[in-house]
Amino acid sequence: MKTRLLTMVALFTFHSWLPAQPPTAPSQNPIIIKAQRILDVSNGKYVQNAAIWVEGEKIKEVGPADQLQTKAPAGTQVLDLGNLTLLPGLIDCHTHIMASIPEGNDGYILNLAKKSHAFRALERASNARKMLYAGYTSIRDVENEGSGYADVALRDAINAGLVPGPRMQVATRTIAAVGQYEPFQVSADVEDFPTGAQMISGTEEARRAVRDQIGHGADLIKVYADWMHPTLTVEEIKTIVEEAHKQTRKVAAHATTPEGIKNALAAGVDSIEHGHFIDRAELEMMKTQGTFLVPTLYVVDRGVELETKNSLGKPAWTDRMLQSMQQEVSGARQLGIKIAAGFDTTSTEMHGKNALELSALVKRGLTPIEAIKAATVNAAELMGWQDQVGVLERDHYADIIAVEGDPLNDIAVLQNVAFVMKGRALIKTQKPQ
Repeated sequence: MKTRLLTMVALFTFHSWLPAQPPTAPSQNPIIIKAQRILDVSNGKYVQNAAIWVEGEKIKEVGPADQLQTKAPAGTQVLDLGNLTLLPGLIDCHTHIMASIPEGNDGYILNLAKKSHAFRALERASNARKMLYAGYTSIRDVENEGSGYADVALRDAINAGLVPGPRMQVATRTIAAVGQYEPFQVSADVEDFPTGAQMISGTEEARRAVRDQIGHGADLIKVYADWMHPTLTVEEIKTIVEEAHKQTRKVAAHATTPEGIKNALAAGVDSIEHGHFIDRAELEMMKTQGTFLVPTLYVVDRGVELETKNSLGKPAWTDRMLQSMQQEVSGARQLGIKIAAGFDTTSTEMHGKNALELSALVKRGLTPIEAIKAATVNAAELMGWQDQVGVLERDHYADIIAVEGDPLNDIAVLQNVAFVMKGRALIKTQKPQ
């Protein structure tokens, strides 16, 4: 979360393992991928000795391996992954792929001042590759931290096959109240210093910002409903939601205070991002309205860990924060609010370690299958891509990962993905370390 707690295909070689390689154009013959078991994330059960039949970029059929091999036409390639477990490609619904912010109080300012938009797009192509190799085949990037529309360029370059990376939805510049987002403490004498968000005041500026961002390629709109305290008004957020929905874009709201969350919900946003100090009344409102929760837990855990280490003791604020996060997740689970996973890192070091968020969800009481659903079916629904990704079913993209072990028993095995396929492109196939 933005509170700054510290501040291919390789040629198929059957029955063998290949080192990770850049993807190249695959052959167009059908492919059957078989393994010891496939996790059906919709019902939380394994299908044993199963296989996935892939034609083009899509899944044609999923079923028993022997039956699919009998049905498949001559020339079908067979990739036998042995005792691995197959799952859908993972999805992260709260990323900042354009963010690689240096540590320190001036890190955000230096990032804006010293890096061009073009450099940041090239720099973040590396982050995209890390996420893809970690098994994240789709991401929802909810703000590019002052890099203009460089995230649109990266998304389009990935779609064109110029660089490897996940399927992306991008929020571009995001929208915040004037003076209520990074960078702070820039001298008033410095004119036109870049900002981390598009700053607005009033409903007409809000409407224009939405139109501007969508016109430049935004797939969704992100707003800051608060920043330590409520910022945008209900009327401003409602205008943003109306304009975005009119153009079939969803709205994600950074909201951490009870009043900020309430304002965002009253305005009709589609998801609450973070929500760490949410009250029961707001949780019930989310349930009634069908609003998604993206809690972004691990970034707080890591911040607490680092702050404790640097301060030689646990800071006073940590107990209240951790307790509120526990209540947030348990309350959402109890009410049946749909949770989507989001990692929210802004450091180069942590990009590609997104599956740590799933362990953080389990730590707060979700079962492993609930955490996996948060990063597959729920995430796909939040993105509006449920008919394309998130499950291993017919006519969905062949976005497939494989791991050693049993993720329903140990969610941490998803931190070490052995196999990644994105729409038929074989991204990675190697033995886990």
